[in-house]
Amino acid sequence: VQLQASGGGLVQAGGSLRLSCAASGRSFSRYSMGWFRQAPGKEREFVAAIKWGGGNGYYADSVKGRFTISRDNAKNTVYLQMNSLKPEDTAVYYCSADGEPFAAVVYTTQRNYRYWGQGTQVTVSS
Repeated sequence: VQLQASGGGLVQAGGSLRLSCAASGRSFSRYSMGWFRQAPGKEREFVAAIKWGGGNGYYADSVKGRFTISRDNAKNTVYLQMNSLKPEDTAVYYCSADGEPFAAVVYTTQRNYRYWGQGTQVTVSS
């Protein structure tokens, strides 16, 4: 699975952005997908994840209620809708695919994600 993230940019605090992650290959629908982010000088952290079949997302407390993850398996794409953005959301955002097809559990830790996109920069100005 190859992943290509897009949609990042510069936005003012309180604004919105929608990130997209397009996956190559026919096996996209088998994998749970996650978004992670890494701010300058900080460790990469979990943001959101969604199961291979879709449904409700799983979120870090810091983004709960503001971000929404979704997927369109017909388009091999996962999205991250980000609303009410804050300066502390500034980071490089990475999409990732779980290494286990049809996993029963949605993971929030990096070590469970095998495939990674190149990252897209999100900058929120105050």
